[in-house]
Amino acid sequence: MKNDLSWMLDSALEIPGALHAVLVSADGLLMARTKDLGRDSADTVAAAMSGVQSLSRSLGFFVDGEHMQWRQTLVEFDGGWVFLISAGEGAYLAVSAAPDIDMADITFRMQQLVGQLGKELATSPREDIGHRS
Repeated sequence: MKNDLSWMLDSALEIPGALHAVLVSADGLLMARTKDLGRDSADTVAAAMSGVQSLSRSLGFFVDGEHMQWRQTLVEFDGGWVFLISAGEGAYLAVSAAPDIDMADITFRMQQLVGQLGKELATSPREDIGHRS
């Protein structure tokens, strides 16, 4: 992680019911995590969230027959929610939450956080330098 943005992600946990947050690059690399989430778990979440955003983006046509722009993905589990939003060019913010979270509060906080981080969240995709001998 180039700049430690973890302290900024912790602000998402001020919403009652918010559990964990990760900042993920488009290619599935962990950029930052809240302090209460272990590194191994955060790496697993980062890889999974990269796949979730990729699948979500591919379904825009399902809305009205045209390719619509993806804004967020919400996944529900028996014990809670996962929210995923774009956080700048090539970066995504994911927050897990308890089942009784106020959805408007957490999504508003996530948007605020993205706005506060601004250019810090922009990442460039890794370049393919080809096969090395």
